[in-house]
This record gives sequence, structure tokens and C-alpha cells, in this order.
Amino acid sequence: GALLSVLLLNPRLIPEQFGWRLCFIFGAVLGVAIILVRRFVPESPRWLMTHSRIREAEEVVSRIEQQVARDEGVKLPEPKGSITVHTRPRGTTIATVARELFRSYPRRTVLGLALMVTQAFMYNAVSFSFPFVLTKYYDVPTSTIGLYLLPFAFGNFLGPLLLGRFFDTIGRKPMISSTYAMAGVLLAVTGYLFWTGSFSVTTHLLAWSSIFFFASAGASAAYLTVSEVFPMEIRAMAIAFFFMVAQGAGIIAPWLYGRMIETSITSVYYGYLLGAGLMLV
Repeated sequence: GALLSVLLLNPRLIPEQFGWRLCFIFGAVLGVAIILVRRFVPESPRWLMTHSRIREAEEVVSRIEQQVARDEGVKLPEPKGSITVHTRPRGTTIATVARELFRSYPRRTVLGLALMVTQAFMYNAVSFSFPFVLTKYYDVPTSTIGLYLLPFAFGNFLGPLLLGRFFDTIGRKPMISSTYAMAGVLLAVTGYLFWTGSFSVTTHLLAWSSIFFFASAGASAAYLTVSEVFPMEIRAMAIAFFFMVAQGAGIIAPWLYGRMIETSITSVYYGYLLGAGLMLV
């Protein structure tokens, strides 16, 4: 996406009135690729069982067992023990999900809201508004904004790539806590250095990339966590609920930060402190 923006948002190559529209179109094309990818992803056997599709569940498990036995060159032992799975042919209603989230699992719901809302607020606030910081305070031409997006995107990419394995080896709790905290501290320091005029455009970009190196890894694990801490029957609706609420907060953030950027560097600093405080909480 960042690489495409370098070409599509360059008015010397593509007229402005077409460039941003092409960005939207390519976003849709990338989304359509999911239709192809899903052909190779097995459906959850337990989900199939809850919807009375027992034979399909057996076939999925059998294929996985055969692949593991073939790839690892081992004979799998016979399974032991059992659990009871209740069928829900018509799925789970919104009322059931709401009751489970707020009555059966209120602490997990608060955790999910905290993880999703804070990262959405910080992500949307900084990523949506950073072109305005570049053009207003560093006199970066709008035609080259795509180039400045690349290091930001690179930090986002490297974070999950290099830190992802530690969420499995060290643990989800300490790694999410530490990556959120590190991102919050770096954002506060970045705001202070920006406020005092200590940054050049290059050092500010490096600071942004460092922040989202940690934030991206933490957010990636947070998305998984807010579904996995709930019973399987409501996981899909749970992640949809948290994402909906988080995006609601995310809508406010770009507007708020946009107003702050228009006002003064001091206002931007306060906005960074707000985002950092939420991440630390």
C-alpha cells in the first residue's frame, strides 16, 4: 500500500483527481484477494460441529492429521478424552453475545475495550494526521508524501515480523503490556521533542517508525487476544463488537488531532500525551 501511494499520489505521474481514486480502487482489489485465499483455509472443526456439520468436521481434522503425519514422518497416537459440543444451528444472537460480554465476562470485556480502543485511537490519530504535520511544520510538498509513508510502513511491518515470536515464547501478557507501554513512552518523548523543536523531518520519521515498531506488534496480538479469551461460540461477534467500538473512537481521533495540528505545536504535544497516556493505561 505504501509503495503504491508513491506512484499513485505523485501528480507528475498521475493527475491528482485520479490518483487518490486509484488508491481506493487498489484497496478494493487487495480485499477481493481474500476470496481466493479462503479457498485454502480450513473451516474450524468445532464451528462445523456446532452447526451440525459433523461429516465436514471429521474431514477437516482427517486432512490435518494426514498432513502432519506426512510432513513430520510420524504416526499420530489415538486421541484420548472427549468434550461435549452443543449444536447451535442458527448461530448466536446479538442478545446472547451482549449478555455474555457484560454479565459473564465483564473483566475480559474491559480488557478487550482497553486494548482495541487505545490502539485504534493512537493508530488513527497519528497515521491519519502525520501528512498534515509534514506539510504544515516541515514544508514537505504534498506530491512527495508517499515517500515519507515508506519508513512509517516499514516500522509497522518489522514490528510483528521481529517481535511476533516472543508473544509465543515469553507470553502474551508480558509482551502486549511491554509493547503498548514502550509505544506510549516513545510517543510521549516524541511529542516533547517535537514541541521543543529538536526534530528534523528525518528524526521525526525515525521516531514515528520506532513507535509503531512496538505498537504494531502489540496491536496484532491484541486483535487475536480479544477473540481468544471468549468462548468459541461468541468469538466472531466479540471481535466484531470490539472492532466496531474501537473504530468509533478511531473516527474521533483524526478529527481531534487535525484540529490540534491546525492550532499549534503545543496542541499536538498535548495530543501525543493523550495517546501515550491511553496506551500506558
